Amino acid sequence: MTVTALRSSVITFHQDPFLVDPASSYRFLEDGLVVMADGKIVAVDPYSEAAVDAASGIVGVPLTVTHYPDSVICAGFIDCHVHYPQTQMIGAFGEQLLEWLNKYTFIAEQQFADKSHADTVSRVFLRELLRAGTTTAAVYCTVHPESVDALFEESERFNTRMIAGKVLMDRHAPDALLDTAERGYDESKALLEKWHGRGRQLYCITPRFAASSTDDQLAAAARLWKEHPGTYMQTHLAENTGEIDWVRDLFPQRSSYLDVYDHAGLTGPRAIFGHAVHMDDVDFACCHRTGSALAHCPTSNLFLGSGLFKMSEAKHIDRPVRVGIGSDIGAGTSFSTLHTLNEAYKVSQMAQGRLTAAHAFYLATRGGAEALYLQDSLGSVAPGYDADLVVLDLAATPLIAFRMGFARDILEKLFVLMTLGDDRAVRATYVAGLPVYDSARDDPFIYPTQAPEPECPSQRLDPSGVRA
Repeated sequence: MTVTALRSSVITFHQDPFLVDPASSYRFLEDGLVVMADGKIVAVDPYSEAAVDAASGIVGVPLTVTHYPDSVICAGFIDCHVHYPQTQMIGAFGEQLLEWLNKYTFIAEQQFADKSHADTVSRVFLRELLRAGTTTAAVYCTVHPESVDALFEESERFNTRMIAGKVLMDRHAPDALLDTAERGYDESKALLEKWHGRGRQLYCITPRFAASSTDDQLAAAARLWKEHPGTYMQTHLAENTGEIDWVRDLFPQRSSYLDVYDHAGLTGPRAIFGHAVHMDDVDFACCHRTGSALAHCPTSNLFLGSGLFKMSEAKHIDRPVRVGIGSDIGAGTSFSTLHTLNEAYKVSQMAQGRLTAAHAFYLATRGGAEALYLQDSLGSVAPGYDADLVVLDLAATPLIAFRMGFARDILEKLFVLMTLGDDRAVRATYVAGLPVYDSARDDPFIYPTQAPEPECPSQRLDPSGVRA
């Protein structure tokens, strides 16, 4: 039995702060004990010697407790929309969406026919996720089956939970990236049968967006999804006004962009729609009625000038929609969920909304789990949940450490982290109870099979670089 015990401040969300008083949506322990055994959380209690003894009795072995002072533990971050092949083109000079796809994305994605290239990029991608504290993501691969294998193989090595799939495109893309409705179905089915439910990996049927798939391909994707309950479907929705006009021209019989997917049978539980910037109340009501989820991608929407996501309308109490946060690498400009939440706050300000730290950290943890229908196993720090955690450093930089001295409570501290923080604020990332990323190690990344016995972390370096 592999047992890990951590001591630090702990925050976890158990309700949606958009729908209840935010103060009642979370539990906070100023000094907490989190005990994990065989990949699951078995106890979360205020720290005391008695709590350590009680937890030792539960797991049947004496506990060695790793202490993270000046830190806070929360559930591992969940990225609901990201393109791993675009890791190599993050920061490409901005264009509008459709020009950006043709100038950068489609060129980069053609390289993933080479499995060795896909292997290389997937290794970088998974490590950047873990460096950012992200333990689960809904990931777009490319049209090439090799790209899917590469991503899942690396995820399997880290034991992360990835939801991913082969992109489907049978029109309006370079010939090297096109499949057909039949070949897309067959290749997706073979990948699904290979990977869905293998360890912690889950398969996601992935038509890129309505404009790049014919009616036949959308119907084939819907048929495959229906034939395999428990799998996912992800695509793009209402990101850019030029894209919306194009989809309207391609599907003149449909009342809206979302109606294209709804008519095809691609809405419902475990459907994840990226962006959804330009939505009206009818669209939001459809998402609520069908149980479809939206991924808010603020850094991408700002970078490409796509528009401002209407969070307050999406989460309207009369018909709330499941919403998670997405980095949308590589139009998105950072793997860091903290940085993404910073931009989400600004988008809400511009859209006359209000995104507090409680709302933001809920979206990045339990909200993402609810968007992915994994809220019974991910997104909270509670007994019975998967032991995927991130340890956030409240003194990660001299400025953050100084500012924290004036913070009045945990929500103000979290707001400071999401305003001033980035990957430097991630002290450690635990996957299934093991520290696969630890910023204090010489080699910060290890596969679980290489994980050493838990030990106390090395002392923090002060800003001058001298051991404190």
